[in-house]
Amino acid sequence: QVQLVESGGGLVQPGGSLRLSCVASEFSLLQKYAIGWFRQAPGKEREGVSCINIPGHLSYYANSVKGRFTISRDNAKKTVYLQMNNLKSEDTAVYYCTTVGCDPHNIEHLSDTWGQGTQVTVSS
Repeated sequence: QVQLVESGGGLVQPGGSLRLSCVASEFSLLQKYAIGWFRQAPGKEREGVSCINIPGHLSYYANSVKGRFTISRDNAKKTVYLQMNNLKSEDTAVYYCTTVGCDPHNIEHLSDTWGQGTQVTVSS
């Protein structure tokens, strides 16, 4: 059963911005779990990018995206966002949202499945 659906990816030039959305099928999903973003580039292992805890007060960012990406929650819209600014070619990947363990220093995938993801391509 699909519970989290990613969208918002696309093709942007280096230095550009995108906002990814992760919509939950049930409001309770956001009440019970922290939500995080992972990404996977071709030939690379999947890596944790960012996550936000249930109250929305604590978040984690990979060192490679600190200062450029911002994660947020909007419970009324059942959505977690990932605002990506100053995008680099190295950010090119398929991005996935999923339930996670989350603290300021770590992100841990909790689900045994992955969705379709949304493709982000940064190229001139």
